[in-house]
Amino acid sequence: MINELLDFYIKSHPVTLGVLSLLALYFIVLNWVFFYRYFSISNWLEIESRSLESVLMGATNVNPQSFLSSFLKASSNINKDILSLGLLAATKDATKGLSILSIFASTTPFIGLFGTVVSILDTFSNIGQSSGGMSLIAGGVSDALVATAAGIFVAIFAYTYHQILKRKSFELISFIEMQSDAMIARKV
Repeated sequence: MINELLDFYIKSHPVTLGVLSLLALYFIVLNWVFFYRYFSISNWLEIESRSLESVLMGATNVNPQSFLSSFLKASSNINKDILSLGLLAATKDATKGLSILSIFASTTPFIGLFGTVVSILDTFSNIGQSSGGMSLIAGGVSDALVATAAGIFVAIFAYTYHQILKRKSFELISFIEMQSDAMIARKV
């Protein structure tokens, strides 16, 4: 296994190795972003869920840990504008990190494809310089396709993580919006 990796490293074009390194860095970053945001949104979701439950059970105000709490404290009376502002701020905070995952999901296949194309070009230039036959072509093309596979691999995780966080953010914003609506309805 180690000999095969060393052989791949020696035979690969520097651009392909650079592409694989970049994709490895992307993979590390997207996992960090996902897990950090997933756990922070999950914690926040739990707080807002408890706050919504208490408001629906008749509490006169949201939970002090709720995101809306600071907006309600800033104003002497509860009004739709203050609560809308709180909802917009919550949406901004809840969707942090989604754009980087979206960018990774859409660009990594192209980055991998770039590495593959450069490797295939290198293989074809080597064919012209040597008398190698089909085995040289097959070996070069199979090594080149590793970059495309790596790009697709990273894109799958980035897209999946993006969708998971997008759904959790939507759920969180829905809880905050329901609290806001309940507070407005109670005021009337």
